[in-house]
Amino acid sequence: MDDKVFNQESTDKYSLRGMVFTKIREDILSGKYTENEELKEITIGKELGVSRTPVREALRQLELEGLVKIIPNKGAYVAGISNKDVQDIYMIRSCLEGLCARWACEHITQEQIDAIEEVIYLSDFHVKKGHFEQIVELDTKFHELLYASCGSKILGHLLRDYHQYVHSVRKITLSDPARVRNSNAEHSAILEAIRNRDADNAEKLAHEHIIQTIYNINNHKLV
Repeated sequence: MDDKVFNQESTDKYSLRGMVFTKIREDILSGKYTENEELKEITIGKELGVSRTPVREALRQLELEGLVKIIPNKGAYVAGISNKDVQDIYMIRSCLEGLCARWACEHITQEQIDAIEEVIYLSDFHVKKGHFEQIVELDTKFHELLYASCGSKILGHLLRDYHQYVHSVRKITLSDPARVRNSNAEHSAILEAIRNRDADNAEKLAHEHIIQTIYNINNHKLV
C-alpha cells in the first residue's frame, strides 16, 4: 500500500478502519517508526486524510497484536518486535512453510509453477548483478506465489502476516551475497519437489529453508 491519501467519503468505515490499520502496521514493520516512538493520532490522521477515530481504533487493534503500547493519559508508542519474537516467528514459519509446500503439491497450477520459475530465474540474474532491492522484492514474490498455491486462504493469510513481521530482518539477511545465492538455490529445490508432487520432500525443503535463515541470523548476530 502506498502513501496516497485515503478517500474517507467513498469508503465505508469498516474498510477505512482496515486500511488505516494496515498502513500503520506496515509502517511499523518496515521501520518507518522506530521502537518507543510516539504515534500521534492527529499527525497520522492528517497524513492519511482521515479523522482521529479510525486511527485510534487501529492503534487499539495494534496494541492487541503487541506492536503498539498505549499508556493512559500519555499516548500510543511503538512496541516493536523483540529478538525472541523474531526467533519465534521464524520457528513458527518453518513449520507453516513446510505445510504450505506440502499442500502446494496438491493444488499448484502450471501457471503458478511457471510464475515461480520466472521469479527464480530473475533472482539469479539480480544476484549476479548485486541488485539488492530487486532481490528483496523477488524473495517476497516467491513466497507470495508459494502461499497462493497452497489452496488455503487461512494458511496463506498467516504466512503473509509472519513474513511481514520480519520485513526489516529479511532485508538484512538478503544483503548477504552468500545467503542470497543459497536461498535462491533452496527456492529452486522447493519448486522442483512441488513440480514432482513430492509432498514429503517439498515440506522438508521448505522447512529447512527457513531454518537456514535462522542460522544466518544467529551467525551474523542480526537480532
